[in-house]
Amino acid sequence: MNSCADYCSCNHKYCAKKVSLFTSLSDKDLNKVVNLVTKKSFEKGDIIFSEGEIFDKLFIINNGSIKVYKYTKDGKEQILYILKEGDFLGDLNLLKKDVFKFNAAALESTNMCIIHKDDFDILIKSNPEISIKVLEYAHDRIASLENLVQTLTTKDVEVRLASLLLNLSKTFGFKTDKGIEITLTLTREDMANFIGVTRETISRKLSYFQSQNIVELFENRIILIKDIAILKELSQI
Repeated sequence: MNSCADYCSCNHKYCAKKVSLFTSLSDKDLNKVVNLVTKKSFEKGDIIFSEGEIFDKLFIINNGSIKVYKYTKDGKEQILYILKEGDFLGDLNLLKKDVFKFNAAALESTNMCIIHKDDFDILIKSNPEISIKVLEYAHDRIASLENLVQTLTTKDVEVRLASLLLNLSKTFGFKTDKGIEITLTLTREDMANFIGVTRETISRKLSYFQSQNIVELFENRIILIKDIAILKELSQI
C-alpha cells in the first residue's frame, strides 16, 4: 500500500499527525497509522458520501474544506459542520460500523486521506492509547453538538449569527492589527442554512452588524471581525 507521503501535499509530514487522535503517538506508531492511509480527491460540489451509506472509515482532510449536512423534512439543507484542512470525521466509526446519518460535499478542491475500520482494528489492538484519544475527542464533539443545538433553538437570529461568526473565526480566521479576518468558503446561502434562516435575513443581519462596527464586510467573501467581545457576549445570551 502506498504511504501518505506518496499522496499528500504536506511535504512528507504525516497527515495522521494533523488528527488530534494521533498527536501523542510515537513516530513508530505514526508510521503504522500512515501505512493504513489511502487517498481520494474531490472537486467543488462533489458528494463525498450520502446518508444511508455504510460508515466504516476515518476521513482526514489533507487540504480543502467540506460541509456536512442533512435535509429537513421540507427538503431544505441544514449544515451541521464545516471541516477544513487537518479536521477529520468518522473517528468513532473506526470503533463501530454504522450508516451515515448525514451527507458531505466538497466546498472546494479537496484531498482526503482515508483509514478503513478493518485495517484500524488490527492497529488498535496493539495501540490502546488510540482508543483513549477517541473517547476524549468524542467528549469534545458531543459538547460541541450540545452548544450547536442550544444555539439553533434560540429564536434570536443575532445570537445564532454571532455564534456562527465565532465558530468561523476559530476555523478560518486569522488575527490582524484590525481584528480577525475570515475568508469564507461558505456562501450567504450556506450561512443561512447553517443557522436556519433565509439568505435575505443573513445579509440584513450582517449589514446591521457592520453598521454597529462589529464586523466589516469586503468582496471575495472576506469578513473582518472588529469587536469579537460583542459577538461573545451575544452568543452567551
